[in-house]
Amino acid sequence: MAPVPTRVRNDPAQYDDLASQWWDPRGTFAMLHWLARARADLVPQATRPGAVLVDMGCGGGLLAPHVARLGYRLAGVDLTRSALVQAAEHGVTAIQGDATALPLADGCADVVCAGEILEHVTDLRAAVREACRVLRPGGTLVIDTIAATALAKLLVITVAERIPGAAPPGLHDPALFVDRKLLVAECARHGVTLRLTGLRPSAWSLLRWQLGKRPAAAMVRTFSTAVLFQGRGTKDTLRATAHSGD
Repeated sequence: MAPVPTRVRNDPAQYDDLASQWWDPRGTFAMLHWLARARADLVPQATRPGAVLVDMGCGGGLLAPHVARLGYRLAGVDLTRSALVQAAEHGVTAIQGDATALPLADGCADVVCAGEILEHVTDLRAAVREACRVLRPGGTLVIDTIAATALAKLLVITVAERIPGAAPPGLHDPALFVDRKLLVAECARHGVTLRLTGLRPSAWSLLRWQLGKRPAAAMVRTFSTAVLFQGRGTKDTLRATAHSGD
């Protein structure tokens, strides 16, 4: 593989540099495959014909195979054109756009997934507002992201960036890691009561994956939300109406 150019932290152009890695189960984005499966576990079965799932920051479309049997039309929004081309090849309706200003109508989505995107946005409040805006009353919001803690910075930046084959240095900016209280409060302000759960790779399955004995490592839920965490919530009809002008 050709050398990857040096970029500033959190530069979206890094995803163009790494475009060949999206669907390599043992490549740079291997953990994103594991997280996509864990995210899909929180997505309910579609309850109406034509139900829409919006995947914010869809990347190469890694969520698609895990929700294929749930009955949704899958729309993916991402800034990176090279990623969207691959998402479209996996059945995603690919839309180029910013997570803080989604080019989608109010209430168009039955489910919104925001997986491994909130730690990349420079305006968390705007991204949460947009996720909740496009979610219909009664719809489900599913997120996973990285917590704004010293432990997360140590593990994700100091440790992981030194592991050969892991995400390259600079993919994350620790200044953008997510304040959990702020996230929950902003979701509540827009009518979604978000419940958080910690997430980590299973140590045993990770070891077997590293030894080449498993195609993927399993993610398991944990009480601690101090590094990786998931959130799931439902948009309340009354509160969504009350905050519709925000």
